[in-house]
Amino acid sequence: MKNRKVPYLVMGIFSLVFLTALGCRINNDEEEAELNCIGEADPNALCIEIFDPVCGCNGVTYSNNCFAEVAGVLEYVPGECN
Repeated sequence: MKNRKVPYLVMGIFSLVFLTALGCRINNDEEEAELNCIGEADPNALCIEIFDPVCGCNGVTYSNNCFAEVAGVLEYVPGECN
C-alpha cells in the first residue's frame, strides 16, 4: 500500500517545483516589461508646472507627460496610478 503513495508524492513535488518556476517566469516577464518601458532620463530638460497627471509604466504618477518623459518613462497613460 505504501508504494502507491510514492507516485502521488513525486507528482506533488513536481507540481510544486513547476508552479514555483512558472511564478518566477511571470514575475520576470513583468520586470522585463517594466525595464523595456524605461529609457534614459534627461536631467537637463525643463517642464512646465501644469498638473495633468499621467501614470507611468513603472507604476509611478508624474505631474504631467513632460515629467514622465524627463524621467525616461517611454509609456504612460492619462491619470494617476492606483
